[in-house]
Amino acid sequence: MRRETVGTYTRSLAGGETVRAFVPAPLPPTPPIDLGGSRQTLLERATLALGRLDSVSLLLPDPQLFLYAYVRREAVLSSQIEGTQSSLSDLLLFELDEVPGVPFDDVLEVSNYIAALEHGMARLREGFPLCNRLLREMHEKLMARGRGSDKAPGAFRRSQNWIGGTRPGNAQFVPPPPQEVETCMAALESFIHGEADTSPVLLKAALAHVQFETIHPFLDGNGRLGRLLIALLLYQGGLLAQPLLYLSLYFKQHRAVYYQLLDRVRTEGDWEAWVDFFLEGVEQTANGAVQTARRLVALFQQDVLRTQAAGRGAANALRVLDALRRRPIYSLRQLCRDASMAFPTASKAMQTLTTLGIARELTGQRRNRVFVYDGYLNILNEGGAPL
Repeated sequence: MRRETVGTYTRSLAGGETVRAFVPAPLPPTPPIDLGGSRQTLLERATLALGRLDSVSLLLPDPQLFLYAYVRREAVLSSQIEGTQSSLSDLLLFELDEVPGVPFDDVLEVSNYIAALEHGMARLREGFPLCNRLLREMHEKLMARGRGSDKAPGAFRRSQNWIGGTRPGNAQFVPPPPQEVETCMAALESFIHGEADTSPVLLKAALAHVQFETIHPFLDGNGRLGRLLIALLLYQGGLLAQPLLYLSLYFKQHRAVYYQLLDRVRTEGDWEAWVDFFLEGVEQTANGAVQTARRLVALFQQDVLRTQAAGRGAANALRVLDALRRRPIYSLRQLCRDASMAFPTASKAMQTLTTLGIARELTGQRRNRVFVYDGYLNILNEGGAPL
């Protein structure tokens, strides 16, 4: 649907050039989103898929295992959209704090993303509202170290930014001028908390994501924080008890369409095309996450049976396998600490898993050896190659 009122253009100064900056109209759109026919079906299917994802904990012996690994997978994918070359293996090696050689700046960005998500979720669980103050707090975590740490972490921008192009004058899109950011974000906050608004939570998340990206309220990190906003809205709206739905892989796989649809909202007010794309992504991503959880359960069960059949030493090998389920990359040194095992015992047990083809040594060193649970990491890594 084409809308007449999508926003206004105003003159702004950026990099010594005068540009036309876009100020979006407040949400919800006028006229309202058409939720009839096939769109209602899409909404129902996406909601059902989220329900299946929310019950995924019933499949898993320890849901926190899945959450630990899945959050890290999402952090890698979301950062890759912004151009980082870090992989999930790089992140897990970085978190060991013992293995040099990983791309430090890229992994630091991914680690910051995890810190921002964990901070946001902790605040929501203690009853703090999803508001602009929380978004600023999360942004401060997101930009705390590494690239972008000099770009006003935790503060709305006070200068004009732009998207695409080599300079403001040939930018693909110019967000609102800095003096309009507070007003635009206050309106977005009101929409998120609008008690009179009876829109489905998924629709609210779809609209809020576009509005946040259009306002682009920070000097850096807007894409990552805008994607985190979706997960937080679904949690706050009661659709998910854990932050298990992330659309970064879907956006990464359909990157050109994603940006095209954002532009169509801004230029034509075609919210319906965006909502269709978003709901299809929610359904695909939720179903994919459930399937991943099922595959991991099957893998764990299969590898437990193989380990139990290993004969003498099987008990210790099972303890090491349990540790690898919690963290798919482990150094022997850290394994001894976490599993309270003597070094010779842990080393022998890991050798049993290596012989079975469950674990693999990564470093090729005699000392400070690091092992990976290949089957686990391979499932998580699907679609995770850098762009």
